[in-house]
Amino acid sequence: MSTPFWEPDKQIYTKVNVEGTRNVMECALEIGISKVVHVSTVAVFGKPVDCPYVEESPVGPVRFSEYARTKYAGDLIAWELYEKKGLPLVMVYPGGVLGPGDPKATGQYIKDLIHRRLPARVFEDSIITCVHVRDVAEVIVRALEKGNNIGEKYLVCKEQLSFKEINEMVREISGVPLPKIHLSDFLVMINAALLTWWADIIKKPPLWGMSKDQIRSMKEGFRTDGSKAERELGIIYTPIRVALEEAIASFQK
Repeated sequence: MSTPFWEPDKQIYTKVNVEGTRNVMECALEIGISKVVHVSTVAVFGKPVDCPYVEESPVGPVRFSEYARTKYAGDLIAWELYEKKGLPLVMVYPGGVLGPGDPKATGQYIKDLIHRRLPARVFEDSIITCVHVRDVAEVIVRALEKGNNIGEKYLVCKEQLSFKEINEMVREISGVPLPKIHLSDFLVMINAALLTWWADIIKKPPLWGMSKDQIRSMKEGFRTDGSKAERELGIIYTPIRVALEEAIASFQK
């Protein structure tokens, strides 16, 4: 899945992230795969007490979207197979992935900004930890190739940026002015609830991506430390400005 925060059929999250994960992991066991690198998401941690959190931080009590909830359920299945049946598992947790041609919510947000489709700025103080898509791909390959790392976890992200900082970088790179209006968190949440209610009725995605799950995830944000991948896998993170430059260039074509 490409991390959509709204689907007309909510069962798709369970079918892909829970049942699909179980099927793939059980097949890997049956045919004797030497290593499985499972790509999860930092969203499964919710909002831990640790800030920034690391691989061994206890997860928070709540996941902020159905996507994150079902990804977490799928992860637990994978770890259970690792512990009880010897699944040769390594887990990778990307942060906010950015890059050219991004079809996810992050890419849509940038696209809407530079094409002046967003009516207002939101959650300017919320912080997310970002990563270039190429760095995620490189971590996956290096985790696969590294010896003696079965059972390891790798958070994959570097720069902690507020939405205000991201917005300003998008403005500087694209030359497109930002929306003049700033909506309060309260009004954003009300609008997201109404737009999600209507989307569920007409079976079409909510305007501006304002589903309750996406908006709640943006509001809560996440601060995480991806330095273990630097130390153990030798990854050198790409500056997020480069990811934004490439994303904006791809959207302006």
